[in-house]
Amino acid sequence: MEKRIGNVIIQTPGGTASKNSSTYKVSLPSAWIKEMGITDSDRQIEMTFDGTAITISKKLSPDEFIRSGRSKGHKIYLLSYYDDQALCSKIAADYTDQTLCFENYTNNFLRTAFGNNLVPTWEDFQAFLEERCIPRSRAGLRAYLDTIGVDQYDPLEIIQKTKGRMAEDNQWLRMEVVE
Repeated sequence: MEKRIGNVIIQTPGGTASKNSSTYKVSLPSAWIKEMGITDSDRQIEMTFDGTAITISKKLSPDEFIRSGRSKGHKIYLLSYYDDQALCSKIAADYTDQTLCFENYTNNFLRTAFGNNLVPTWEDFQAFLEERCIPRSRAGLRAYLDTIGVDQYDPLEIIQKTKGRMAEDNQWLRMEVVE
């Protein structure tokens, strides 16, 4: 691991910004950027802040995320979220370290898996799965689960059986375990 010391560049923005506002930038070594695979045409990054440290990593596509997880032996599911026949979102969910990566294929956020949330958490993913299932509090739930062949209320297992279809919309999920 290479470590360097740098300075934060602090600037006062112009335009309509308030007089007390500032912007902050950091210059990164070009060798690090090249090694991360960041190019002019592929330069999106993810930044994580844990309260004391900022981690910068290249934003992975779902396919890259899957390859990375598989190389570590992780259990990964790939979910394709459709509105009728149109693919709207692709979600790669790593059940080993409870992380996810997604990509939207429509600009209509009402048809995407996470709406206008561009940084969904594992909890957001779990809530999304549960939204595509019969409610936990529904009368006759046990009979429903028996009918579809599910032992207990597990949104992932229910979606595998029902494809996440709901009576009130045309959206559904195709799910596959990535081997």
